[in-house]
Amino acid sequence: MSSCTPFAILEIPPSISLDEEQFFDLCATNRNVRLERDTKTGEVLIMVPTGWESSKRNSKFVVQLGIWSEKDGTGEISDSNGGYAIAGASRNPMTPDAAWISLTRLNTVPQEQRAKFLPVCPDFVMELRSPSDNLKPLQEKMEEWIELGARLGWLIDPTTCTVYVYQPEKPVERLDNPTSVSGDRVLKGFVLDLTAIW
Repeated sequence: MSSCTPFAILEIPPSISLDEEQFFDLCATNRNVRLERDTKTGEVLIMVPTGWESSKRNSKFVVQLGIWSEKDGTGEISDSNGGYAIAGASRNPMTPDAAWISLTRLNTVPQEQRAKFLPVCPDFVMELRSPSDNLKPLQEKMEEWIELGARLGWLIDPTTCTVYVYQPEKPVERLDNPTSVSGDRVLKGFVLDLTAIW
């Protein structure tokens, strides 16, 4: 579902510097578009919306993750609208298609700040490839999530029925045509039923 290709790029003049608070306000004012900011160039990227089929697949994933998270009780989930403004990220906010953050990490963020972009990396992120997405930028985004502090990441590619598993200091694991994938490395007891995604 995640799109790494911008639909359009807004160039911000050097005389205007958007701090994090102002950029959040810009995103909140323009809720009908998904915005990201390239931290190197300062450009504001208008991201392409996804199709219905990708949205359906992402919803099925979020439902499964949400049911597990409610029972587990050790963290919280976010969907593709949840932004993470992490120092050193190439784009801020970074928005995974789904994420889980432990209460240990979440509790480092004051309650009033949680209404905006979280300044900490989630423990787990998932990206879902849409038919229009190129694989390489998504793989690079997953690698960046791990570099920023995610402990587990899944890149799910329904076009080839493939799951790429990312973990710190381990090679990427490729699973071809799996019917399920276990999150036990970080998500204790969570097993994603991929038959609902394919």
